[in-house]
Amino acid sequence: MADIEWKLDDPYVYQTLSGIVGAQVAVQTTKFSVRGTLKLVMPDHIVVHMGGNDFYIRTKEIIWVVPNPSLIME
Repeated sequence: MADIEWKLDDPYVYQTLSGIVGAQVAVQTTKFSVRGTLKLVMPDHIVVHMGGNDFYIRTKEIIWVVPNPSLIME
């Protein structure tokens, strides 16, 4: 497994999300939205912990991400 070569579908999303691991996020996918703690960022998916469960979300399915969604926008 050490010889795996990762191909990043969207390197900017990967780089940005890697910088906010541990933060609260809201993630909208093509099917549903998830709010929770961003636990892990991999080249092809992210893991968001919400309500005692880990949600594995493919990067290709992400429409938008809001870091720290509890902030009130004015």
